[in-house]
Amino acid sequence: MLPLQGVKVVEIGQNLAGPFAAEILAMLGAEVVKIERPEGDDARGWGPPFHAGIACTFHTMNRNKRSVVLDLKDAEAIAWLHGFIGDRDILVHNMRPGAMESLGLDAASLGAINPRLIYCSLHAFGARGPMRMQPGYEPILQAFSGMFSVNGTADGPPARVGPQVLDLGTGLWAALGCLAALQQRHLTGQGCVVDTSLLETALGWLTVVFAGFNETGQQPPRHRTGNPKLIVFQAFDTADGEVVVAAANDRLFAKLTAVLGHPEWGADPRFRTNADRIAHRDILLPMLEEVMRSRGSEEWSEMLEAAGIPCSPIHDLAAVAAHPQTRALGIMQPMPGYALEGVGLPVSFDGTRPPVTSGAPALGEANAALGAPAPRKPVG
Repeated sequence: MLPLQGVKVVEIGQNLAGPFAAEILAMLGAEVVKIERPEGDDARGWGPPFHAGIACTFHTMNRNKRSVVLDLKDAEAIAWLHGFIGDRDILVHNMRPGAMESLGLDAASLGAINPRLIYCSLHAFGARGPMRMQPGYEPILQAFSGMFSVNGTADGPPARVGPQVLDLGTGLWAALGCLAALQQRHLTGQGCVVDTSLLETALGWLTVVFAGFNETGQQPPRHRTGNPKLIVFQAFDTADGEVVVAAANDRLFAKLTAVLGHPEWGADPRFRTNADRIAHRDILLPMLEEVMRSRGSEEWSEMLEAAGIPCSPIHDLAAVAAHPQTRALGIMQPMPGYALEGVGLPVSFDGTRPPVTSGAPALGEANAALGAPAPRKPVG
């Protein structure tokens, strides 16, 4: 039995953040019905690559769901949706600002129909403030939040974080908020409104960066693979590739210097503590870099691991997907109905990862089964 078995969710989501929040709930056992326009979620077309005519992005954000197509400008469709939401536990949406209110699907209207409803909204800039009505996407919020400014190389331009950390992070916060709201409802009998946003997620991910900035008022320097507050904590070139070394405390640094063949560096007063190493980084790092280039990445990895020093080569996606550790976790899960594999939930219960029970739904596949009115516009 999965933790959320029996919980009923409606998703009026599109693209990434809202669908990911609902997918988390679905993978945990909730029954999730995804409401789509006759044209479908835009992410169905976010390719290439495509699999079975559907963008791979859509496949991986919409597992374990059912799809109902509704024209939300049609009064009959809205009436059906009001009735359907009457016994649902959670509604998740990331519609553009003002859209739900204009459709009569705002929290107050739906709360009057179902006082136990947990109404979860995912915004771009937040539910309050002068920018609350502005739309936004991942790169816009990475730029606005300051995330670009702390990412990239020291001598290069600011850079985007590659994965959709704000879309998916906001989906994660939304799902966590819904779970907390379910517990609150268990105590009070009442639903509530859960709000989160890409901007709040970005600021949350920057919490350690802001801790330093709020103390010093100084913008932290960018570093391609390292951390301005820790040495040694970065990638080094070797004779045939790169290895990331994380000797993140004084004990590990002393072990590292022994592996490198220079134990005297560990006793050098310039390098004895992390603060000392930061103060003398321009002296220390070239010394380390020269030694690291003397051997290959595999040899260094074996030596460092034997000494208990965290390290890793820089894998590409093929390498990490095929790695025995990845496979042992069983996190790469097949999608039923498709010759496609996706990353499962990064959590297990009593040693078992929540399963993928169905792949992404065909557009409108559940309309007839759930008694939803057929849209007047052509589907797809």
